[in-house]
Amino acid sequence: MGEEKTEVKEILRRIDELLRILKFLSEDLAEISKTLKTMAISLAIETQRAMPLEPAGAPSQVGRMQTDEDVRRMFPQDLAGMLYFEMTDDYVIIKPRQYLGSENFAKIATIVRDQLKGEYVSAGKESHFRVPRKP
Repeated sequence: MGEEKTEVKEILRRIDELLRILKFLSEDLAEISKTLKTMAISLAIETQRAMPLEPAGAPSQVGRMQTDEDVRRMFPQDLAGMLYFEMTDDYVIIKPRQYLGSENFAKIATIVRDQLKGEYVSAGKESHFRVPRKP
């Protein structure tokens, strides 16, 4: 009986040791994940900044007012699917269809600001991006 008690104590000690090791690994992985996410956001922003305003070979739209479709084409398909585009006389209004999260919000804001010369309008539940229709 005493021998079994010793074995159980040894097993419990080893389990505790493994749990400590797993905790350290988990903390390290969380830190690495956070760093990689930050790097991915930075890379996405830099990539968006490097993209030309008009695709190569596209006809010039000088003087032509932008439509919601023109603006929609500036976004990658995955981001465009998260957004609702609406035209007014002076702006193309962009509203989220769903929660964007910080990464997607940053990517969208970069495209709106740097490529479309638009802005974010903070208005609570009515917050949106707006892009001037006149280039």
